[in-house]
Amino acid sequence: MDKPKQKGHEISKMEVMEAWKRVKANRGAAGIDDESIKDFEGNLKDNLYKIWNRMTSGSYFPPPVKTVEIPKADGGKRKLGIPTVGDRVAQMVAKMQLEPRVEPKFHPDSYGYRPDKSAHDAVGQARQRCWSYDWVLDLDIKGFFDNIPHDLMMKAVRKHAREKWEVLYIERWLKAPAQDEQGNLTVREKGTPQGGVISPLLANLFLHYAFDRWMDEHHPETPFERYADDIIVHGRNQAQMQRMKEEIAQRLAECGLELHPEKTKIVYCRDGKRRKEHEHEKFTFLGFEFRAREAKSSLGRFVNFLPAISEKAIKMIREEIRTWKVHLRSDKSLEELSRMYNPIVRGWVQYYGRYYRSRLDWVFAPLEGALIRWACRKYKKLHRRQGRAQHWLRRISLRAQNLFAHWQIAVKKPVSSMGAV
Repeated sequence: MDKPKQKGHEISKMEVMEAWKRVKANRGAAGIDDESIKDFEGNLKDNLYKIWNRMTSGSYFPPPVKTVEIPKADGGKRKLGIPTVGDRVAQMVAKMQLEPRVEPKFHPDSYGYRPDKSAHDAVGQARQRCWSYDWVLDLDIKGFFDNIPHDLMMKAVRKHAREKWEVLYIERWLKAPAQDEQGNLTVREKGTPQGGVISPLLANLFLHYAFDRWMDEHHPETPFERYADDIIVHGRNQAQMQRMKEEIAQRLAECGLELHPEKTKIVYCRDGKRRKEHEHEKFTFLGFEFRAREAKSSLGRFVNFLPAISEKAIKMIREEIRTWKVHLRSDKSLEELSRMYNPIVRGWVQYYGRYYRSRLDWVFAPLEGALIRWACRKYKKLHRRQGRAQHWLRRISLRAQNLFAHWQIAVKKPVSSMGAV
């Protein structure tokens, strides 16, 4: 398990084993070889030895990255690059080497894919600053992951890499071709695939120099939150935000990137005290829509600028629930339905319920409606009696709130207003 002296690059077998453990914990789909985590583990010793042997000898060449398209909330499609399981292990080895060196240098307001930082932290900081600053510049970098220039990316990598093999393999990963579902190969001349193990770290490293440090050097008085390429900048007035928009666009152009002309916008944080009118008075950040909302305190009710689950997120959740076809699962018990779906519901509640939790009251109406229809189909005494089924389900939700996470939300709407699936 010691580092081999006869090899050109010093990588221990223990490092490769640890990388495998992390890849296995993260799970994930198979790459172009259709080899799953389970398949890889079936011949684990030989597979890990091959990775170690090739990486230490300098002969490791990553296979093409499998490209799949997933739908985006705005109706478009996002391309994901899925490396093979073995390549994910190799990337993890490099990430384990590079991350501890670059992580302490990253900006405190960079939140994406970082240890001990989360999307909730970024949203919470944005909420606080929206109370102090009247204006926001909502930045959208056009096709960020697909357009990172390789030469600038490698310049940043060389600045922090201690081992030659880190530079060697990261450059090979950047250039690894993409293979679509028809087997066609596309040479990659820029960008890093979303889905790669090391891609989030490289993205943060690139924007650390392209944006974070530049902001600190040229606009230290202007706060921001960045989660990967999702960026919010705060300002005192509209004129300042317009200048910032122009300067940031120029800076990113110097780094080979472009602001999306339609999605980048200046937003006025209108609330009960800030009463100007502006074209844009809301923005979405990490699945939360920031806008004027009613709030209450010990002094009474007032209007504040607050985040809550966005309309796009609500639509996504409801569409996912409809695909479950819960009302047709009359062969399942309520407890079995809970085991099938509650982990997903719990994840949604934990994430979107962090801020303005009462906004979730209506989100799960289709699930409640589906459960009522399920009860009517399953039990003869409830057949065609939705009112009775509703009352029956209501009693269970009060008695066994842990069955479904949304039953634990404090403020509930009447079941009669719940939508059908």
